[in-house]
Amino acid sequence: MEAAFLWDWVEFAIRWLHVITAIAWIGSSFYFIALDLGLHREGDLGGADGEEWQVHGGGFYHVRKYLVAPAAMPDHLTWFKWESYSTWLSGAALLMVVYWLGGELYLIDATKTELVLWQGILISAVSLTIGWVVYDRLCKSGLAENPTLLMVLLFGLLVVMGWGYTQVFTGRAMMLHLGAFTATIMTANVFFIIMPNQRIVVEDLKAGRKPDPKYGKIAKLRSTHNNYLTLPVIFLMLSNHYPLAFATQYNWIIAALVFLMGITIRHFFNTMHARGGMKWWTWAATVALFIAIVGLSQAGPDYADYDETEARAFTPAEQVFASADGFEDVTDIVLGRCSMCHAREPGWDGITHAPKNVLLETPQEIAAEAKRIYLQSAITTAMPPANVSWMEPEERAAIQNWFRAAQGG
Repeated sequence: MEAAFLWDWVEFAIRWLHVITAIAWIGSSFYFIALDLGLHREGDLGGADGEEWQVHGGGFYHVRKYLVAPAAMPDHLTWFKWESYSTWLSGAALLMVVYWLGGELYLIDATKTELVLWQGILISAVSLTIGWVVYDRLCKSGLAENPTLLMVLLFGLLVVMGWGYTQVFTGRAMMLHLGAFTATIMTANVFFIIMPNQRIVVEDLKAGRKPDPKYGKIAKLRSTHNNYLTLPVIFLMLSNHYPLAFATQYNWIIAALVFLMGITIRHFFNTMHARGGMKWWTWAATVALFIAIVGLSQAGPDYADYDETEARAFTPAEQVFASADGFEDVTDIVLGRCSMCHAREPGWDGITHAPKNVLLETPQEIAAEAKRIYLQSAITTAMPPANVSWMEPEERAAIQNWFRAAQGG
C-alpha cells in the first residue's frame, strides 16, 4: 500500500477521533457551566448549594450541587476527565502527523526563517508548555482574586504567542499551534488542578474530615477559564479551511480578535444562563470584531505585479518531484486544468481567492503541492470540482505515474 495513501487515512482516523473526543469534552464543559450558573438557591436544599429541575428525552432530572461535598460519599460517582485527556492526546498525535511529518510543507516558512525541520519541530513541542507554566504561576499569585485582570493577562500572553508563531511558522501552522497552545492550558487545568482538587475533597470525605472549600473555588476558576477559551480554540483548530484567516499578513491579529469574539459570545450565554438578562451589546461587539477581521483579511501586499521569472529556487523536498519523470507534462496539465482557480488572481467567476490558499502557478508551487495534487486528482476525482475543467483520464494517469516515480515506485 502506498505511503501517501496510507498516511492520508491515518490522518483521517486521528482527526475523526479528535473531533469525537472534542465534542464530548466541549459538550460536558458547556453543560456544567450552564447548569452551575442556572441553579436555584432558594428554599430548603438539605445542605446543597443549589438545585435544578430539567427535562430532556422524555424524562425529568433533579440535579443538586454541593458546594463542598454531600454528607456521605455516594455509591456511584462519575468523573469527567477522559474527554479532556483524549482530546489533547489525539490533537497532539494529529499535530505530529500533519505538522511534524509534513513539516517541510506545512510547518516551516522558508521566507521567514532559515531553521531546519528538526529545529521547527523542537520549537513546536517546547512552546506548547510555555503557556501553562506562565498561566499557572499567574493563577497561583494574588491575581486569582482579580479574575478580570487575570483574563486580560492571559489574553496578552496569547497575542504574544500568536505573533511569535507567525515569525517562524506558516500562517496555517501559526493558527493551529496557537490553538494547541491554548488547549494545552485547558487540559493541564483539568489534569493538574481540577482533578487533584476534586480528589482531595473526596479523600477528606471518605476520611470523615470536612473538606476545605478553597479546593472547589480554585477548580471552578480554572473551569471558568476553560469555558471562555473553548470557542476560540474550535475556530483555530478549523482555521486551515479558511485561508482568508490564516494566510494573510495580519493573521496573528485576526487570531487575537477571534479570542475576543469567543469571550463576548460566551459572556452572552453565561449571563443568560445565570438569569442575568440578555446582554445584546455582546452581539454588537461580536459583529464589530468580525467586521474588523474581514477588513484585516484583505489588507496586505498586492500580487498583481508578481513576476514569475523571479520565482524562488526549488527546496530539497520540491526538487524530488521536479526531477521525476513526467514533471513537465504534469506542470502543463495543472496549469491548464487547475491554475485558473489556484492563482493569485483567480480567473474563475465567483472565486476571489485561491481555494485553501493553494497556489499552482509556478513549477515550484506545483512541486510543493505534489501530494495534494496526487490524492485529489489522481487517486480520487475530487479536483477539479465536478471536473469543470475537463481533466482527462490520461492526464490523471500522468499525474499518478509522476508522483509514484518521485516516490521511487
